[in-house]
Amino acid sequence: MTTPLLVASPNAAIGFPAAMERLRGEGRALDAVEVAVRAVEDNPEDHTVGYSGLPNLIGQVELDALIMDGRTLAAGAIAALQGFRHPVSIARRVMEELPHVMLAGEGAAHFAREMGFQAEELLTEEALRIWRERLEAEGHSPEVNRYYAKMKGWAHRFATDPEQAEQEWGTGVTGTVTVLARDAHGDLAVAVSTSGWAWKYPGRVGDTPIAGAGGYADNHHGAAGCTGRGEMAMRAATARSLVLYMKMDLPLWDAAREAVLDLYALDDPYASTLNIVAIDAHGNHVGFSNRPQQRYIFQTAEMDTPAERPRVYVGPDGKTEEG
Repeated sequence: MTTPLLVASPNAAIGFPAAMERLRGEGRALDAVEVAVRAVEDNPEDHTVGYSGLPNLIGQVELDALIMDGRTLAAGAIAALQGFRHPVSIARRVMEELPHVMLAGEGAAHFAREMGFQAEELLTEEALRIWRERLEAEGHSPEVNRYYAKMKGWAHRFATDPEQAEQEWGTGVTGTVTVLARDAHGDLAVAVSTSGWAWKYPGRVGDTPIAGAGGYADNHHGAAGCTGRGEMAMRAATARSLVLYMKMDLPLWDAAREAVLDLYALDDPYASTLNIVAIDAHGNHVGFSNRPQQRYIFQTAEMDTPAERPRVYVGPDGKTEEG
């Protein structure tokens, strides 16, 4: 038997008590990551995931999620889903009930209804206020009709100065929750969920629901999950690349560094923050980022509460620093 472990982005802390309770009871890693992520999807104070997530440019809350079983490499995903609070659980039903990996849009919503999930309004008054005030501050009517030019200009602002954008808006622009788990049997799992890039072009799907980009888990080697600018993780297949580097016998720390260095090879005028959490098959864990002063959390079964650690910052020259 191995020591149960949770590793995640900081916003997952709200889900750690229920998830660790599952792991201490010898529950599956797959159950633990789902429970942890559901708690974040329920959290109205997190405007980047699930209920109360910030909407796209025309006021629609669109959700993406992925869950993956490291024991079987089975995965389920949901993309551009509207009207359902728990995309991570719907993604798990895709994995367990269908011969598919991903459902999107109205097809995903139809499947959710078929599986007994209850439709509801996800756009809260607080999220609507933030969305509307930002549009008005930029001199635009909230009734956006021609939104491509606005998205292009805003994307550049967010990417070149995301900290300033967050300071101005009072909330994150590209937040996501990612949770990794290792259970007492040594099985690994990952779950990732997001409401996506705030004020995104309608229908935009990032890395979150894509196995190998937003998350990946393989019992033999390890697991990884990403948050931040998803287009970068999609192009570099960041989560899968990190696990593959471990398969090629790189230690976890070196594998994570290589995965970040891959991001610097991208020709991307919107390049921004991408954060990674990862564990290996032995239960070692790390957090890495292409931006300094990023954090992640972890908890073992022997710990009463999660602890926070700095992610390792990797610069474009390959040099690293803690915190």
